[in-house]
Amino acid sequence: MSRQDRKKRRMIILSLDAVGGRDLAYMETLPNFGPFFKRAAGCGEVVSVYPSLTYPAHVSIVTGRYPKNHGIVNNLQVQPEREPSDWFWQRKYVQGTTLYDEAVKNGYRVASLLWPVMGKARVHYNLPEVLPNRPWQNQLGVCMMNGTPLYELELQMKFGSMREGIRQPQLDHFVHASMLHTLEKYRPDLMLVHLTDVDTNRHLYGLDSPEAMAAIRRHDERLGELLGLLRKMGLEDETDVVILGDHCQLDVKEAIYPNYYFVKAGLAEVKNGRIRDWKAIARDCDGCCYIYVKDRSCLGRTEKLLNRMMERENSGIARIFTRNEAAALGADPECAFVLEAADGYYFQNGWEEYRRKAGASDHHTDFHIQAATHGYLPDRDGYRTFFMAAGPHFTAGARVEKMSLVDEGPTLAEILGLDLGRADDEGTDSLTALRPPGRRPCGQTGTDRDRPGSRGRQGCEL
Repeated sequence: MSRQDRKKRRMIILSLDAVGGRDLAYMETLPNFGPFFKRAAGCGEVVSVYPSLTYPAHVSIVTGRYPKNHGIVNNLQVQPEREPSDWFWQRKYVQGTTLYDEAVKNGYRVASLLWPVMGKARVHYNLPEVLPNRPWQNQLGVCMMNGTPLYELELQMKFGSMREGIRQPQLDHFVHASMLHTLEKYRPDLMLVHLTDVDTNRHLYGLDSPEAMAAIRRHDERLGELLGLLRKMGLEDETDVVILGDHCQLDVKEAIYPNYYFVKAGLAEVKNGRIRDWKAIARDCDGCCYIYVKDRSCLGRTEKLLNRMMERENSGIARIFTRNEAAALGADPECAFVLEAADGYYFQNGWEEYRRKAGASDHHTDFHIQAATHGYLPDRDGYRTFFMAAGPHFTAGARVEKMSLVDEGPTLAEILGLDLGRADDEGTDSLTALRPPGRRPCGQTGTDRDRPGSRGRQGCEL
């Protein structure tokens, strides 16, 4: 494909955080999602990655790789001595190439609005998702240090009054207005946009809460305005619009705090109310929890402690995965164990909540702050996400029964004439059903050991 032909390809990727396949039936009744889905190709059973968190999932989307291979294995870094921990905000933490890297290399103009792990990414218009998590920082300052300063200042001057920190729906109002402005003024060839309205409201109020449903309806209105602008600009027929999710959520009732046990057993040391040293530590991923063991001589001791926790009545722990089992699932190969929560439970990093509030047992309590959450094994019932795409390079109305989140990146890259190189796609053959007859997704796939449950395939056919 010539560079001239490649530049004719235009794509908008709109990520609706925490919107799942289970939501499609309701979305089909709405005035903008309904008609869009009818002409879209897609799948309502997209299996996320493990842990099924926002940052690992979004990097998997743009790399076609599992967390263990792209390096973003959690939302937050392992920094127990530094609370709050830093997030994986910056591009430097991603191993390997990405969809936006390859797009820039091949002459595309790229815009990113709150797409995770984009701090200091080399794209043309970058409004990164970063937060001031230190007392001396402020929101505008950390954004401009990690994004495109003049572009961010322009958005702030035009639409900054819409936002109130990370409160919703104000934040998504700001991002949406910025997206429309960017599309109309700068006409990027590739635009990545991340909206979190549903995710926030599900965390606060529950999976099927009225607040979450209202957030879905706001997304419907936003889609209508986006499609209307594309028609107004004469770009509708040449633009592939991709709407996808990263994970769903599940309702929860009780939080588990493994670090309470570690402190009690002397595996973590607390000074002045903070963890200052540790031999073993828990780092939560909400629905699952990494266990890291710094002192390998404590590995057996830690395992026995975890088993005792799990054996207690109503422990809230469904599974304990070993390091090798975690890696086989695509999670961090540097952990010692992964705990998977039972239905209705999730994990937190804290350790001292038990001193302040009586709980149901030694290691979990009814003191918690979330009504629903994610992070669980991605194959749980009712927990899958979705992928819908409409435009010149997708077959209207085509459906595939099931696919993986890592299938998306290589397919989107091929549509844009790009090559992600070594990807972990295990089922891109299924995605050819979503596209008009032509070329298969490109990219050299990974080996069996790189892809959970995969039989492996090398290369592609053009």
